[in-house]
Amino acid sequence: MIDPVVKITRIFDTIPERVFNAWLDPAMLEKWMFGPGVRDEDILHLKLDRKPGGRFSFLVKREGDEIDHIGRYLEIDPPRRLVFTWRIAGSEISAVTIEIEGDDRGSELMLTHLLHENWIDHLERTRQDWTLMLDKLGEALRTNRPEE
Repeated sequence: MIDPVVKITRIFDTIPERVFNAWLDPAMLEKWMFGPGVRDEDILHLKLDRKPGGRFSFLVKREGDEIDHIGRYLEIDPPRRLVFTWRIAGSEISAVTIEIEGDDRGSELMLTHLLHENWIDHLERTRQDWTLMLDKLGEALRTNRPEE
């Protein structure tokens, strides 16, 4: 049986702190993870409690359906590691680990998404979704640079 795991690596030309913070900033999340700039959907809310044990709810409206992406932060170790549960309300829990290495010249992000075994049929779709979002993250990091 195939392990229901998606692993993706991306290189960004910015410091690890900016890459890490993009995962915990609602203003950045709406540029690369959710919303009309990413796919045909409207953001209803992006709520998060940025602490270990804190919960999040990213509610979007897509094709007339409200979809709530919810989870809990298990580890927050800036700027190197972020671990959280991930699921759509009413479905099985999966886990996502973000690991970031780098320096002032750039960063490498490694995403590992361990899906619940019931979601094995969604493995390729999950890979495509994360690929899209990480591409959008790269665009957001390039276009939303802090002033020098």
